[in-house]
Amino acid sequence: VQLQASGGGLVQAGGSLRLSCLASGRTFSSYVMGWFRQAPGKEREFVAAIRWTDSNPYYADSVKGRFTSSRDKAKNTGYLQMNSLKPADTAVYYCAAGSRYGSSGREAFGSWGQGTQVTVSS
Repeated sequence: VQLQASGGGLVQAGGSLRLSCLASGRTFSSYVMGWFRQAPGKEREFVAAIRWTDSNPYYADSVKGRFTSSRDKAKNTGYLQMNSLKPADTAVYYCAAGSRYGSSGREAFGSWGQGTQVTVSS
Protein backbone atom coordinates (compact mmCIF):
# COMPACT_ATOMS: atom_id res chain seq x y z
CA VAL A 1 0.00 0.00 0.00
CA GLN A 2 1.19 3.50 -0.81
CA LEU A 3 0.45 6.44 1.42
CA GLN A 4 0.57 10.14 0.69
CA ALA A 5 0.28 12.66 3.50
CA SER A 6 -0.64 16.29 3.03
CA GLY A 7 -2.05 19.27 4.88
CA GLY A 8 0.84 20.47 6.97
CA GLY A 9 1.72 24.11 7.35
CA LEU A 10 2.45 26.97 9.70
CA VAL A 11 -0.11 27.87 12.34
CA GLN A 12 -0.15 29.95 15.50
CA ALA A 13 -0.48 28.34 18.90
CA GLY A 14 -4.10 27.56 19.63
CA GLY A 15 -4.89 27.09 15.96
CA SER A 16 -5.95 24.05 13.98
CA LEU A 17 -4.80 21.99 11.03
CA ARG A 18 -6.14 18.91 9.33
CA LEU A 19 -3.77 16.39 7.84
CA SER A 20 -4.85 13.95 5.15
CA CYS A 21 -3.41 10.60 4.14
CA LEU A 22 -4.46 9.03 0.85
CA ALA A 23 -3.99 5.26 0.65
CA SER A 24 -3.61 3.49 -2.68
CA GLY A 25 -2.36 0.26 -4.10
CA ARG A 26 -3.96 -2.48 -2.02
CA THR A 27 -7.33 -2.71 -0.38
CA PHE A 28 -7.01 -0.89 2.89
CA SER A 29 -9.96 -2.49 4.62
CA SER A 30 -7.99 -4.71 7.00
CA TYR A 31 -5.48 -2.10 8.06
CA VAL A 32 -4.86 0.32 10.84
CA MET A 33 -3.84 3.80 9.74
CA GLY A 34 -1.42 5.40 12.13
CA TRP A 35 0.00 8.87 12.59
CA PHE A 36 3.47 9.51 13.93
CA ARG A 37 5.57 12.62 14.29
CA GLN A 38 9.24 13.41 14.54
CA ALA A 39 10.62 16.65 15.91
CA PRO A 40 14.21 17.71 15.22
CA GLY A 41 16.64 15.71 17.31
CA LYS A 42 13.93 13.44 18.68
CA GLU A 43 12.69 9.93 18.03
CA ARG A 44 9.64 9.36 15.87
CA GLU A 45 6.68 9.00 18.21
CA PHE A 46 3.18 7.66 17.97
CA VAL A 47 0.35 10.18 17.79
CA ALA A 48 -2.87 8.39 16.85
CA ALA A 49 -4.30 5.51 14.86
CA ILE A 50 -7.62 4.29 13.58
CA ARG A 51 -8.95 0.89 12.62
CA TRP A 52 -10.19 1.12 9.08
CA THR A 53 -13.11 -1.29 9.43
CA ASP A 54 -15.00 0.41 12.24
CA SER A 55 -13.29 3.80 12.54
CA ASN A 56 -12.23 3.07 16.12
CA PRO A 57 -9.33 5.38 17.08
CA TYR A 58 -6.73 5.48 19.85
CA TYR A 59 -4.34 8.23 20.84
CA ALA A 60 -1.14 9.12 22.59
CA ASP A 61 -1.78 10.78 25.93
CA SER A 62 -0.09 13.97 24.72
CA VAL A 63 -2.77 14.61 22.11
CA LYS A 64 -5.92 13.17 23.70
CA GLY A 65 -8.73 15.68 23.65
CA ARG A 66 -6.99 17.83 21.04
CA PHE A 67 -6.46 15.56 18.04
CA THR A 68 -9.05 13.44 16.26
CA SER A 69 -8.35 10.61 13.86
CA SER A 70 -10.98 9.75 11.28
CA ARG A 71 -11.30 8.16 7.89
CA ASP A 72 -13.41 8.28 4.75
CA LYS A 73 -13.61 4.76 3.31
CA ALA A 74 -15.04 5.93 0.01
CA LYS A 75 -12.09 8.24 -0.52
CA ASN A 76 -9.54 5.81 0.95
CA THR A 77 -8.31 8.74 3.00
CA GLY A 78 -7.51 9.13 6.66
CA TYR A 79 -7.48 12.41 8.52
CA LEU A 80 -5.87 13.84 11.60
CA GLN A 81 -7.70 16.90 12.88
CA MET A 82 -5.40 18.83 15.18
CA ASN A 83 -6.90 21.49 17.44
CA SER A 84 -5.45 23.64 20.21
CA LEU A 85 -2.03 23.24 18.68
CA LYS A 86 1.04 23.96 20.79
CA PRO A 87 4.62 24.76 19.81
CA ALA A 88 5.50 21.32 21.18
CA ASP A 89 3.41 19.80 18.38
CA THR A 90 5.90 21.12 15.81
CA ALA A 91 7.23 18.13 13.88
CA VAL A 92 7.16 16.26 10.62
CA TYR A 93 4.02 14.16 10.64
CA TYR A 94 3.86 10.76 8.96
CA CYS A 95 1.01 8.43 8.19
CA ALA A 96 1.56 4.69 8.19
CA ALA A 97 -0.31 1.45 7.61
CA GLY A 98 -0.25 -1.47 9.99
CA SER A 99 -2.28 -4.51 10.95
CA ARG A 100 -2.14 -4.61 14.76
CA TYR A 101 -4.87 -2.51 16.27
CA GLY A 102 -3.86 -1.00 19.57
CA SER A 103 -0.16 -0.94 18.90
CA SER A 104 1.76 2.30 19.11
CA GLY A 105 5.14 0.92 18.13
CA ARG A 106 6.76 1.79 14.84
CA GLU A 107 7.43 -1.89 14.22
CA ALA A 108 3.69 -2.53 13.91
CA PHE A 109 3.44 -0.29 10.85
CA GLY A 110 5.01 -1.59 7.68
CA SER A 111 4.15 1.06 5.12
CA TRP A 112 4.95 4.73 5.49
CA GLY A 113 4.10 7.85 3.60
CA GLN A 114 6.31 10.84 3.16
CA GLY A 115 6.13 13.36 5.95
CA THR A 116 4.36 16.67 6.08
CA GLN A 117 5.75 19.52 8.15
CA VAL A 118 3.65 21.07 10.90
CA THR A 119 5.04 24.20 12.52
CA VAL A 120 3.29 25.86 15.44
CA SER A 121 4.49 29.33 16.34
CA SER A 122 4.15 30.80 19.83
